[in-house]
Amino acid sequence: QVQLVESGGGLVQAGGSLRLSCAASGRTFSTYTMGWFRQAPGKEREFVAQVSWSGSTGHADSVRGRFTISRNNAKNTIYLQMNSLKPEDTAVYYCAAHRTAYDSSRKEDAYAYWGQGTQVTVSS
Repeated sequence: QVQLVESGGGLVQAGGSLRLSCAASGRTFSTYTMGWFRQAPGKEREFVAQVSWSGSTGHADSVRGRFTISRNNAKNTIYLQMNSLKPEDTAVYYCAAHRTAYDSSRKEDAYAYWGQGTQVTVSS
């Protein structure tokens, strides 16, 4: 059974940093794109960043230059380093893994496996 477990969320002041982790179990995801999404209260879930099997990355315009996604295949884990946090970054952050190996689509429906989410709250 595949499980994705996020950690590292919390409360931080604007301008601060947090590092989210997502540990996968039940399958090796080294050949799968993995990513982060977020959902703010009253809003739809949105793409944040993804890292492909080859290590190439993509980030949403709203976080580019502030957030950095990375992966450690030996640990079957991905990370999201979040710097210069803003109140508008407040959301539940979800880790996700692609349905198909060697696919780099950013579309939400390309992701088949999801974590339970971790709350990030940025105070002004």
